[in-house]
This record gives sequence, structure tokens and C-alpha cells, in this order.
Amino acid sequence: MIQSFGDLVSRSRPLALLSGVVLSSVIGMAAEPTRMTDEALTLHRQSFVFDGHNNLAMQLRKRPDLTADSIDLNASQSKLHTDIPRLRRGGVGAEFFATYVSADSVKKGTAVRETLEQIDQITRLVKRHSDAMEWAGSTADLDRIHKANKVSALIAVEGGNAIESSLVVLQTYFKAGARCLALTHDDTTDWADAALDKAKHKGLAKFGEQVVAEMNRLGMVIDLSHASEETALDTLMISKAPVIFSHTGAHKLAPHPRNVSDDVLKVVAKNGGVVMVNFYSGFLTAETVKAYEKRTKAAADLRKSFKTDDQFQVALVAWLKEHPLPTTGVKDVVDHIDHIGKVAGFDHVGLGSNFDGVVSLPQNLEDVSCFPHLTQEMLNRGYSHEQIQKVLGGNAQRVLREVEAVAKSGTPAATQPATAAAGGE
Repeated sequence: MIQSFGDLVSRSRPLALLSGVVLSSVIGMAAEPTRMTDEALTLHRQSFVFDGHNNLAMQLRKRPDLTADSIDLNASQSKLHTDIPRLRRGGVGAEFFATYVSADSVKKGTAVRETLEQIDQITRLVKRHSDAMEWAGSTADLDRIHKANKVSALIAVEGGNAIESSLVVLQTYFKAGARCLALTHDDTTDWADAALDKAKHKGLAKFGEQVVAEMNRLGMVIDLSHASEETALDTLMISKAPVIFSHTGAHKLAPHPRNVSDDVLKVVAKNGGVVMVNFYSGFLTAETVKAYEKRTKAAADLRKSFKTDDQFQVALVAWLKEHPLPTTGVKDVVDHIDHIGKVAGFDHVGLGSNFDGVVSLPQNLEDVSCFPHLTQEMLNRGYSHEQIQKVLGGNAQRVLREVEAVAKSGTPAATQPATAAAGGE
């Protein structure tokens, strides 16, 4: 199911092939360049930057010219948002690399195989670049890898459809290295409602509750980024461990269903969780939300009108040139940090870029080298050093520690069948 303009474009052709064309139509007036100060640069170097959502694995899967065995991340990768030189310039300490499979893969019976193949790709990619990156399976690993001046690579499974309604599959992913699961992607599963799909369960079904309990037992981070508000509230009520929203924003500023309401933000604070702000331009302002909704409808209409992908692309590019998007910048991202911090508290906000997974980004936040611009803007607004370091990564590290602590406390396994019944009940 196509839910957004970016989704429609990415399913039509690999992101890297289209991004130059699409982005050229996004940019209007140039944003002011960030004036970096010595204070900001020093503070950033002393901080641990934890990015909650990076889609590099999706790009490797979609592009035949790039594989885990062929790509050299030590070299500049101009068609990607991520490579090691830019990770170093951005001061990145840890990345959650996401795996993703479509809802159709469940129908085809390939979801588990495709997910395990992506986990394997990330693992092999990190191993090939062991001079600069290491896989992290625990907070102790994060500390050790950071002291070695390397980037910690963590694995997240994006979308509960990937477990095919089986706790055994969930356990298999954990054993394979995954440390986070988003309960849904854009499609409602047999056991949890998604933000961008029709509700079937009024939140979590009984098996969804069992998934939450099992993730608590394993020490696996629960991600609610794509979940409906009802699913989020159900999860926040029953989870014994803090949760994350790995790449989202504040609904009050940008009224998109993927963004989080103030009501949910207040409950996140009670849970101890973290809302990690998405850099995707379409989720940042009320103006861009409307513009992207218009683009999604136009792109869907164009797709129906043309028989071939090439014809569709030509028509889409022409339409985009006539309908440029509003410009977004670093300040728009920090507006979300501001709002979440004021409603939930600055212990409950972080960063989830969505790099290599979106077709448009704010100016001065175009790739993984740009995180220092956020530090500067937070300083400009009067944030304390402590608040900035929490937002950059301290809060995310705390959540991982607390998730581990719940698992070590001996949280009992849920009493349930290993596989959900039909309908998730």
C-alpha cells in the first residue's frame, strides 16, 4: 500500500537514482548557513551522538550496484547519505540500521528470509569496515566501541509484519543481532494497528501484548514510530521497559498521523521513553505536510495514467518542477526538539534522522556529517550543555540501559502460544 509521496517514488525507482531530480524541485530559498562556534564544535566532540534510524540497508538491498560485499564506506558515497568519513565529521557514536520488508512479503512467505538476509548484510558490512565500525549488542559494547573511536552499529527490524506473528521468529531475530523492533510499519498487522492504515484492533490485540512482554524479557527495544496512537498508548501502559519512537516528530507542529500527539508525549515521559525527531521534510511543518499530501495524490494519479515507469518518471519530474516544496532547515528540526522537550521533558527527546530512507531533507542536514548544526542551533536557543548531550544521544543510551535492566531483572515470559491466532486475538 502506498502511503506517501516518498513511498511511491521509492517503490518506482531506487532512491539514489531519483533523489537529485526530486531534491532539485524541493529547494526554494536557500536557508542561512549555520555559523559554527568553537563552543558548539567542542561540545559536539565531547558528546555521544546516537541516531535512532538509518536506512542504509534498504539502499543496499534496492540498488544492484551496491552490496555489503562491494561497497567501500571508507570512500565518499555521493549517492548515499552515509559513509564513514561523514560519520566521523558528524561525530556519530551509534546508528540503529533498519531492516525493512513489505507487507506483501508476508503474503509471499518471504518476510523472515528477507529480514534475516538484511541482518546478515548489515553484519557483513560492519565486519568489512571493522577499522571504523563494530556491531553493538549491549550498552557495554557501546561504551567499549566509543572508547575505541569507532561507530557502534545496532540492528533494528522495522515493522512487526516481519515476525509473521511468531514469537519464535522474534527470538530468532534477537539471536541474530537485532536489538529493536518497530511494532508496525505503514500497514496494520494481525496484532497491532498502524498510524497510516485502517484500525482493526483498537490498538494492540492480545498477541501484540504478548510481543511487548517478550521484548521486555529479551531486552529488545520497542519502537512505536509507525504505530497508531491507540497502539502506542496500549504499549506504553503495559511495557515494563521504556520505549522509543525512533523517527517521528511533534503532531502539534506538523499534523501528520506519523507524528506524536501531546497526549502521547506526556505518557512517554511517565514510561521513561524517548521520542527521536525525524529529519524528513514532509513531517516537519504544517506547510510541508499539506504539500506532501498534495504530491502524494498527484503522484498516485500520474502512476495510474502511464503504462511504463519511465513515462511516469518524466511526468512526475515535470509536475514537481511546477510545484516546489517549502524549504525546511535545521531550525525546523529543533522546533520539534523544543516542543517535545517542553511537553515531555528534555530527558525524553532524541534524534532519528531517517537518512538514506527519504527523498527530501532540511538544508544543512543533508547527510550524517551535519549533526553539529543541531548542536549549534540548540546552543543558540539557550540549551544547557547537559540538555544538548541528552538530546544528541544520552537519552537513547539511558533507554538501552534500562531495557537491559528490565530483562536482567527476570521479567517472566508471557504465557502464550508461540504463534498468533488468526486475527491476532
